[in-house]
Amino acid sequence: MMKTTFDAVVVGGGPGGYVCAIRLAQLGMQVACVEKENVGGVCLNWGCIPSKALISVAHTYERALHGGSMGLKVQGIEVDAVAMQNWKDGIVQKLTGGIRQLFKANGITLIEGEARVASARTVEVALKGGGSSVLEASRAIVIATGATTIEIGSLPMDGEQVIGAREAVSLRAVPKRFCVVGGGVIGLELGTVYGKLGSELTVVEALPQLLTGVEPDCTQVVERKLKKSGAKILKNAKALGYERQPDGSLSVRVQVGEKTETIVCDVLLVAVGMRSNGKGLGLEQVGVHVQDNGVVPVDVQGRTNVDGIYAIGDVTGPPLLAHRASKQGEVVAEVIAGHKAACDWVTIPAAVFTDPEIASAGMTTEQATSAGYEVKVGKFPFAALGRALAMGESDGFIKTLIDARTQRVLGVHIVGPSASDLIAEATLALEVGTVAEDIALTVHAHPTLAEGLMESAAHALGHAIHAVNR
Repeated sequence: MMKTTFDAVVVGGGPGGYVCAIRLAQLGMQVACVEKENVGGVCLNWGCIPSKALISVAHTYERALHGGSMGLKVQGIEVDAVAMQNWKDGIVQKLTGGIRQLFKANGITLIEGEARVASARTVEVALKGGGSSVLEASRAIVIATGATTIEIGSLPMDGEQVIGAREAVSLRAVPKRFCVVGGGVIGLELGTVYGKLGSELTVVEALPQLLTGVEPDCTQVVERKLKKSGAKILKNAKALGYERQPDGSLSVRVQVGEKTETIVCDVLLVAVGMRSNGKGLGLEQVGVHVQDNGVVPVDVQGRTNVDGIYAIGDVTGPPLLAHRASKQGEVVAEVIAGHKAACDWVTIPAAVFTDPEIASAGMTTEQATSAGYEVKVGKFPFAALGRALAMGESDGFIKTLIDARTQRVLGVHIVGPSASDLIAEATLALEVGTVAEDIALTVHAHPTLAEGLMESAAHALGHAIHAVNR
């Protein structure tokens, strides 16, 4: 058994862990990062990046199919799912390889194996190639083990026909009939991909709204687009189980209200959420508080209740977002190095890569009202933006919520083209505490999609130029 001493040991090489390890090394620490699968974690290997690559393919394919209205007539276009997956795999390999190069350049020791915390300063690793290693952390241990797909007992996965997100981004054939259980981010993003590529799509959601927690009028735009494309949406519906048919298909039993329906599909994606990976790491044995749902609670500096043990990213609970994990990783690295740092952000932006995209920063209307604000709303449709019309993507709007008394921006919600990029300006506005007039008076380039942010803020104040003011 090998024994090695480092200043810090990071357990997990995902968007939180690898960023934390790099920042620690930049600050002069000797760092080891333990990863049991592949560096990059869920995000780079079978989450954020692979799904966005497939979304890009599906979007391009759809534009080619329906380009006739723009004067583009494409014949003979077809989907080569194997080539698509090879292209996606190349992107993943390039990015994960880049992390390994960054580790090497920063002098970080990457240890491939499964870690267990043995004490507040010791990590034991069962190495991938056999054998074990004991890592001493003279300053800190950082837990960055992420989250895992939730499985449902009534819908056991086989990894081939009944699958989770990991398998769904690697299908080497487009299913004729694709059923998704779970109308959240993962279910709708991947469901939309295969729906656009030719699958008959059915979405089964147990709650009254798709994308629960997202501004409802934004969700409605996405739902309408799905239905228009031929998708079947079942809300307030519960998947009870499935049976295999002689022809190889699956019959999924779904309870909708008092009735039971049968959905026939070739592939069933179970996408009902993720669970934090705080269990099974030995944390409880060394005194770290781990909740029943696997969440490891931390303070604003990423500290657990045990001195010297920190946690970052999805293992610390929602929102389960890669950019949150990365920022937590930077903060914790600086805290360990003795710098003044804390997770004191005003808002964490979120993006859903449906069609159209949805992005948000700050409070929803319900949250702002519940907090006691008198809310004024500005809303500007993409259909009134020349750039959106010129792109052929004019569904949706930009919605700005402000405090009626102070005009301070409380939240911004975007559903439409490039929402995930546009939300950055809104995030900065919230972070620096701007009022609506700051955005409305800022000159935005024309013709751009970002003009909609200016017009939405002006609309909240009652003087938008290209929209009728209340």
